Amino acid sequence: MEQQVNVGLLGFGTVGSGVVRIIEAHQEQLLHQVGCPVQVKKILVKDFEKKRDVKVDPSILTNCPEDIIDNPEIDVVIEVIGGIDETKKYILTALKNKKHVVTANKDLMALHGGELLAAATENGCDLFYEASVGGGIPLIRSLVEGLSSDRITKMMGIINGTTNYILTKMSKEKASYEDVLKEAQKLGFAEADPTADVEGLDSARKMVILSTLGFSMKIHLDDVTVEGISKVGLDDIEYAKQFGYTIKLIGIAQRDNGRVEISVQPTLLPHAHPLASVNDEFNAVYVYGEAVGETMFYGPGAGQLPTATAIVSDLIAVVRNMRLGVNGKSVILPQFDRQLKEKDEIHSKYFLRFQVKDEAGAFSKISSLFAEHHISLEKLLQEPLDKNGMAQVVIVTHKTNKQAYEEVLIKLRDLDVVYEVKSSYRVEGE
Repeated sequence: MEQQVNVGLLGFGTVGSGVVRIIEAHQEQLLHQVGCPVQVKKILVKDFEKKRDVKVDPSILTNCPEDIIDNPEIDVVIEVIGGIDETKKYILTALKNKKHVVTANKDLMALHGGELLAAATENGCDLFYEASVGGGIPLIRSLVEGLSSDRITKMMGIINGTTNYILTKMSKEKASYEDVLKEAQKLGFAEADPTADVEGLDSARKMVILSTLGFSMKIHLDDVTVEGISKVGLDDIEYAKQFGYTIKLIGIAQRDNGRVEISVQPTLLPHAHPLASVNDEFNAVYVYGEAVGETMFYGPGAGQLPTATAIVSDLIAVVRNMRLGVNGKSVILPQFDRQLKEKDEIHSKYFLRFQVKDEAGAFSKISSLFAEHHISLEKLLQEPLDKNGMAQVVIVTHKTNKQAYEEVLIKLRDLDVVYEVKSSYRVEGE
């Protein structure tokens, strides 16, 4: 039997407890998978007295990170504490000390992944981060290994469980955004400060990771156009339904002729599209390849055991590489220079809702404005409002470029017959 592999765990919260639970409960399976015992040797905690749902020997707990990252007996460091700057220092130190690292830290990998992966390669170490995107869904491994022979042209999906839960409840129960958010916070689906989730930043960081891997191009967070769901109202959801659409917060990364666009935004999808039926806290990502066509990955995007499962899967991969003597050789640097599309190269349909004066000739001015920018209308609904002399107009355009559409939006707001532009969303999946 091979020598035991010792693991140091940075963090013992929900996910960290799940990692310990799986390692302890699956010892026989781990031994069969990797050919040696795997043991959690040290765990970094903030509070020694905190009650946890997994019991461990108190002697392995520490509040000193150096007891793990500088410990010569520890082979693999698993990081589940989150954060960026301080955590980055811990991981770099661990790698310099020739320790392999598994992390679930999407924020860190989105911002500093290139530097950390280079440090891992330089020190002959593995750095795996499957759990950083999609929880228990094997997205990263599928891009790096399963679809490595294909050329990815587009990735589109729901990659934040909090926002998907909120939009699902709003759609099914006709509850307001504010009410559903409060409920999500009580149930633990949303943080006390939900900004990163509901304003799209969490999804944007995940899209950076997926785009960098899928397009073999170093994408930066600033390259992602981001819009959250806090302005999505029940009227938007109901009018979208009338037109046959469901609203989801969708991450989109698309490559055409070597140039890419990356965005996170509320998006209308046809009811028949598979992503439209992904509800509650579940995640799903569509991947389009030139050879394979369309594939979809679906599953729990967060949660203790799904995320812990992805982490332990990475741990297994590390230990296998240790036995084969190939650690630090799996990183492939981006192949292509980063090239972003201009606005006139980004094409989509759009949903637009606005309020106008309910008078003769009003819509003629509006349609003329769209015609001037060569934007045709696919669907149109106009109905009077209770307010005196006002009408609600809801349209879906045919496909147009983003530059022309944004110019129309600016001029539309200045028209004397338009009271207010209420909402504007991308339409995808047709």
